[in-house]
Amino acid sequence: MKIQFLINAAKVLLIIVLLVGTFSYAMFQGGFVSWFLFYSFLPFGLYSLMMMVYPLNDFNVTRTIKSKDLKAGSNVTVKIHLKRALPFPLFYLVAEEHIRGEAFYQRGTAKKLIHPWFKREIVLEYEIHDLPRGEHTFDSVELKTGDFLGLVQKSAYLEKTQTILVYPSYIALDYQPLQARFDQGVSSSNVRIQQDTTMATGVRDYETGDRVSWIHWKSFARTNDLKTKEFEERKSHDVMVVLDRTPSQSFEDMVVLTASVIRGVIRKGAQAGYFSQGETVQYAPLKSGESHQKQIDYYLAKVKPDQESKFETVLKQNASAISKTSALILITSQLTREGIDEISKVSKSSQAPMILFVKHPSARLNHEHRQLAGLAASKGIVLKECDKRQFASVFKEVKQA
Repeated sequence: MKIQFLINAAKVLLIIVLLVGTFSYAMFQGGFVSWFLFYSFLPFGLYSLMMMVYPLNDFNVTRTIKSKDLKAGSNVTVKIHLKRALPFPLFYLVAEEHIRGEAFYQRGTAKKLIHPWFKREIVLEYEIHDLPRGEHTFDSVELKTGDFLGLVQKSAYLEKTQTILVYPSYIALDYQPLQARFDQGVSSSNVRIQQDTTMATGVRDYETGDRVSWIHWKSFARTNDLKTKEFEERKSHDVMVVLDRTPSQSFEDMVVLTASVIRGVIRKGAQAGYFSQGETVQYAPLKSGESHQKQIDYYLAKVKPDQESKFETVLKQNASAISKTSALILITSQLTREGIDEISKVSKSSQAPMILFVKHPSARLNHEHRQLAGLAASKGIVLKECDKRQFASVFKEVKQA
């Protein structure tokens, strides 16, 4: 702070010396040229001195983000409204957004150069393309300006925090359950779950997205609260999706597949759950409905590849939370013998587990991976290898283990 004060004092002194020097030269030399030089430099010198005392934080900033519900790969339009009380002439003004997120700065879309002069209100608008998934915070707007001579340069940070959440993109896929479990036994089934509503086993609270035909009207007449019937077939097709958060170059593809699978399960009428563990634990119990889908989308928007322990260790520590009686779908980009053994143990009380092994489009599977695929098949685990180009058909060629 002291050094900056000395630098500013030196600049003021330099401008004053230049003004006094040109004036002295005109007084002693006389003539048109010397006075022309003085009067030509006078407005620039006075402007520089006035620029030193002009409060750049006189600006008030308002930011408007036109698109609220965003998903990865979409565009967002940002409008910045700057307003000030003093109409001081500004030769130029650089407005720069400070955003937590490298993807914005790489595209150079968060900086604008304008010439406001006497304007009291300035409106800036820019568009950010191809948004990355995650939480992005607009911290502040930095303003920079200066004089004509380049001697005085000023900057000010206008704090205006605003956050947007970019949800993962998803692919419409046709989820096909591998097998159905009833009290009478286990059988394979590919029928649409919504059509098998003949065995009501209980009621639960109504959720957005439930069919009108599932409402338990007798309970509504007694309590005046909407209740939804629960069916044995719906329980048999419940799916718990587990996401491996081990750092990987395919992690973003894994998040897209996770969002797509959960959306496909809920669209079929089944209940879906979600689990992942890294620095934090993300867990959504088995439910259905639009609000539940939004909760999982929120988790997936913020999830990061920050898992330090091995995936099989995570499965072992959380076996009770992820197995139960639901079908188990694990999405990972790494296959190990220990992981397959642990999946086999975790899924003993559930339906046949399924591993969706996500690989990079350019990756080629080696002999070790083929051996692991054979090991998974021998333990009754369905293994499907896919990349992002095959997500839409990931359930079409899967056979019952």
